[in-house]
Amino acid sequence: MSPEEILREIAAEVSVCTKCDLCKGRTKAVPGEGPPSARILFIGEGPGYHEDKQGRPFVGPAGQFLDELLQSINLKRSDVFITNVVKCRPPNNRDPLPEEISACNDYLDRQIAAIKPLLIVTLGRYSMAKFFGSAKISAIHGKAQKKDGYICMAMYHPAAGLHQASLKETIRQDFKKIPVVLAEAERLAAEGKLGSASSPAANPPEEPPQQLSLF
Repeated sequence: MSPEEILREIAAEVSVCTKCDLCKGRTKAVPGEGPPSARILFIGEGPGYHEDKQGRPFVGPAGQFLDELLQSINLKRSDVFITNVVKCRPPNNRDPLPEEISACNDYLDRQIAAIKPLLIVTLGRYSMAKFFGSAKISAIHGKAQKKDGYICMAMYHPAAGLHQASLKETIRQDFKKIPVVLAEAERLAAEGKLGSASSPAANPPEEPPQQLSLF
């Protein structure tokens, strides 16, 4: 199957998924959206009120801030793929539970394997934990690391910038690093140093993250 067909299949499965209790309260599941050939994959935490109504990721206030951030580095939403670690809205926008993240993990791994992004940007600590384990977001935000055959960057969730004005400028500055990191990822891929053809699960879990000497 082509990447487009795989992503369509995943979206169809997500729309009727009953793997965890989040399915009981959803209006619409939110599989994610973007081109199969996207060079950048953004992974958030979970759908909110607006996303649950529309079945699309990042369409509320945090999504508007994300659009603004993308524009600041000359990107449009249609240039990137955006998804979340859980595909259905947690009640009252609470944090996703470990079993909910686990239930959705296969969907996310398959999306990553289909898209083969050059750069994965995690938004918030729950998506960050997939690649960086117990690292603290305050310590690693805005830094690029090679992990599981991909170049990954951890960033604060755009919603954090809306709730804490002090973080808004931090997020803006972190986003400005994306073009530099993407160029480095393209160089590494051209040299065959990125194993983006494999899914994260295919690599040994004990492989330590490698800090890229970019900044």
